[in-house]
Amino acid sequence: MRTSFTSESCKESQLNSLNPQSWLQVERGKLSKFSSQSSTSSSPSMSPEPPVQPFFKPGNYVEVLAQIHEELESCSPQERSNLYLFQYQLFKGLGEAKLMRRSLRSAWLKGSTVYEKLVFGAWLKFERQGEELISDLLATCGKCAQESGPIEVSSEFDIDRSSSSHETVSMMNGNHILRSVSFKIGDEEIVCDRQKIASLSAPFHAMLNGCFSESLCEHIDLSENNISPLGFKGNKQVQHDWLKDACERKLASLVSSRDDAVELMECALQENSPVLAASCLQVFLQDLPDCLNDDRVVEIFSHANKQEKMIMAGSASFSLYCLLSEVAMNLDPQSDKSACFLDQLVESAETNRQQLLAFHQLGCVRLLRKEYDEAERLFEAALNAGHIYSVSGLARLGHIRGHRVWAYDKLSSVISSGTPLGWMYLERSLCCEGDKRWEDLEKATELDPTLTYPYMYRAATLMRKQNVQAALAEINRILGFKLASECLELRFCFYLALENYQAAICDVQAILTLSPDYRMFEGRVAASQLRTLVREHVENWTAADCWLQLYDRWSSVDDTGSLSVIYQMLESDAAKGVLYFRQSLLLLRLNCPEAAMRSLQLARQHASTEHERLVYEGWILYDTGHCNEGLQKAEESINIKKSFEAFFLKAYALADSSMDPSCSSTVISLLEEALKCPSDRLRKGQVWLSCPLLFL
Repeated sequence: MRTSFTSESCKESQLNSLNPQSWLQVERGKLSKFSSQSSTSSSPSMSPEPPVQPFFKPGNYVEVLAQIHEELESCSPQERSNLYLFQYQLFKGLGEAKLMRRSLRSAWLKGSTVYEKLVFGAWLKFERQGEELISDLLATCGKCAQESGPIEVSSEFDIDRSSSSHETVSMMNGNHILRSVSFKIGDEEIVCDRQKIASLSAPFHAMLNGCFSESLCEHIDLSENNISPLGFKGNKQVQHDWLKDACERKLASLVSSRDDAVELMECALQENSPVLAASCLQVFLQDLPDCLNDDRVVEIFSHANKQEKMIMAGSASFSLYCLLSEVAMNLDPQSDKSACFLDQLVESAETNRQQLLAFHQLGCVRLLRKEYDEAERLFEAALNAGHIYSVSGLARLGHIRGHRVWAYDKLSSVISSGTPLGWMYLERSLCCEGDKRWEDLEKATELDPTLTYPYMYRAATLMRKQNVQAALAEINRILGFKLASECLELRFCFYLALENYQAAICDVQAILTLSPDYRMFEGRVAASQLRTLVREHVENWTAADCWLQLYDRWSSVDDTGSLSVIYQMLESDAAKGVLYFRQSLLLLRLNCPEAAMRSLQLARQHASTEHERLVYEGWILYDTGHCNEGLQKAEESINIKKSFEAFFLKAYALADSSMDPSCSSTVISLLEEALKCPSDRLRKGQVWLSCPLLFL
């Protein structure tokens, strides 16, 4: 979601052509003009409509989660991975990143086929992009995570043959190697590979490789052994299959690059060679997302028919195209590859759950691509399959086509037919104006306070009516518990209009802490550039001023202000490791785990001492669920030097890793040791707070 204040003709190149003072004057004039306009528009331009999300959003999350849990306890092993995948999709709709990853890992652990292990292993690797450091740290603790690495595909396929079938024996007759043997049965003569026939049974092995006269013969008469020519040819077919399998596995072992995989996948699909196809698939999946920039790879996935998908991915075709679709949509949801992969997802869907997810996701992409007739068909199919959230897509299409009354009635019917949810009122608000819209958005907030659009709409409307304090109070309501970049951007614009540059720079610096590459004004200008422009109008603080401001803001729980002060301090020559660590603590408190992890890694990178670096490594491991390894790092740090942070980390890691209730006294002792070490009052205050909280 992006906020727009400038006209469409205002491009970033034009912004760059103005000096900071001129640019701010231009923008401030536009904002002042905006705030003085009457509220005649049905939707303030600074609160664009939220998109229809391509997620699974049931009417009752608790009921569906409970149902999945019940099914997992009673289902067959072959069904578990698909259930965990559906659980992942459910958590994705809730935005629960940790639970999403846990579901993916469970799907990998419970995979019953090599295809499922390949798909979910690659999915885990894709989710862990940029986390190579964690694997390195685990290695230093003597632990390595293997689930996202490559596997030996050939060994994963079941082989229903004895080990003797893999042996190669050559019989010598003088200087002649007897590689083949012909069997005479009546008037027919059947030529076979000697060792493949020998591997079929113990009698054949003894006859052809033992000390019998037949062991040295090239021609053997079996006419008197009651064997028919047709039956023996059947045995020869077994030999042929064995030889084909051996060749396939040899080729599979040679697949080492994307070029190899592209070339050999075509062969695998033509020759019905699943081992080779799986080996090629693994090369593609381990190279996500880069391999989707290769048209040859996209062509293979986009145009595979049902039989080819079975050869390539077996029963995991749906899971495969779920992964490919997600990667493609992350790159560009409107791209042809996103649409093609989702088409394949629809074709691969077998169960009702799979169908409703596939229909809805493809409907969202078709809507973005303005392919409205196809989007309508897909949303209807998803709704009929039981996905109530797909009605939002139908309502948006009705709105686009000018059928606002129909869309309003459609949503009203859904609201009255079951338990109403926040998003239902949000969607219906888009179909009406004035007081009706305001009322629906108030109801949406009442049912789901985490929805950002209602706050942004109300704040923008109040700003239009020149009720500045009410507008700020409204946007502050959500920023008090949810640090959303789009809401910070809106408040930044309010402060800019009010010429409150000190407050404005706090918000833009908080945005840059959350997302260093964030772009504002509908993506037209980098947030970093806006910061540079606004900074010209803000007095610089000394290092002492910064520490005082940080203390005041941290104590008064002004998290946005604290993030801004730390951002400014990082530009100085202060000890950056400590500052990045402080930043990570704030971000965790604000439920921004990805940004917090980025700050922790920067803290480790800028650590000034060995014992400090070990503490940051311990927190990285602890925050990614590796409590025992975090505890190990804390102990290593304490062995070098006793410090507040090391004891604090050890206390937390021990409390989480030990199931023994008696460890509580040990944890309290560790916190007491922490208090004896040098630190500031802010961190020591957290220790006093932590003592009761650790054992709730």
